[in-house]
Amino acid sequence: MVVYHNPIVLQRADPWVLKHEGTYYFTASDPRYSLIAIRKSRRINDLQAAQEHVIWRKHQSGPMSKYIWAPELHRIDGAWYLYFAAAESDFEASGLPTHRMYVLENRDEDPMSDHWEEKGQIHTPLDSFSLDATSAIIKGRQYLVWAQKDPAIDGNSNLYIARMSNPWTLETAPVLISKPEFAWETIDFKVNEGPAVLQRNGRIFITYSASGTGAPYAMGMLSATAESDPLDPKSWEKRRKPVFATFAEAGQYGPGHNSFTVSEDGTQDLMIYHARNYTHIDGDPLFDPNRHARVGVLRWNGDDPDFGVPVPDDRWTPESTDILPPSGRIPTVDSTDPIERTGSVPKEAHVNA
Repeated sequence: MVVYHNPIVLQRADPWVLKHEGTYYFTASDPRYSLIAIRKSRRINDLQAAQEHVIWRKHQSGPMSKYIWAPELHRIDGAWYLYFAAAESDFEASGLPTHRMYVLENRDEDPMSDHWEEKGQIHTPLDSFSLDATSAIIKGRQYLVWAQKDPAIDGNSNLYIARMSNPWTLETAPVLISKPEFAWETIDFKVNEGPAVLQRNGRIFITYSASGTGAPYAMGMLSATAESDPLDPKSWEKRRKPVFATFAEAGQYGPGHNSFTVSEDGTQDLMIYHARNYTHIDGDPLFDPNRHARVGVLRWNGDDPDFGVPVPDDRWTPESTDILPPSGRIPTVDSTDPIERTGSVPKEAHVNA
């Protein structure tokens, strides 16, 4: 049984890990929100040390020029697809971002190649703030699950599902499956976002994240039977309480925006998520870079997933809000490794393997 060490990658929020043919591919929101990068490794514990390869950068202007958020890598019908959200301008007067959802395609065997093509925006009937697209094959058909603002519903975003005609086009009308309604989903902001799909034991599970992105951030879950119609809102049962939340005893705050994968030997389900190890944040939490990617072992109580609680860190984490280089190591005086300074650098810093 593998012993995992946290964090698995420093300063990478909204982490997505896909295991394909024995290799783990990792992507996440870069703290500058300006690019999409992938790293790969045969072991999850080695992802921090893996070289990061930038496969796409934001445009200089226009719809994909600001705040590149939450990339996800998917393998569909022999090709690679990368879903992400991007904005054209700063936040609206209402305080909402201006994001829409976009897709990249790569038909090479290796997603680390530079042959990524922009397939364009995923258009939805509502032209509104939308983000966090994820995809799943359910009963042989591709579905998209995402977060979007409906002007007629109070709050920032709800969760929707639709069947797809191809990896960048909706085939059916969006169906609302969850909106922020419980107290734990409406702290600071009324938010349902960051869906992730897990299919096990004849059931379909969708986890999601709710509330503001500080310590109140937590994960909820929807579930349906595999035989049910994913496009019928009545198919989905929503848990009234969060399934994964802040655990101060372990120094873990605001865990969420997860993805699912399996262990190296294939015997354990794993959850990849982000969290901070402190609560004090100056300014908007979105611009504090220290949401680190972490891994947790998912256990089962019969047919129900048991997410447990966030485990404490056993690797070094930064004490400042400087944006680290992809290696996660503080550069030495003679190093050319870039670092973006937004505060002070710890005098001593190392990564414990």
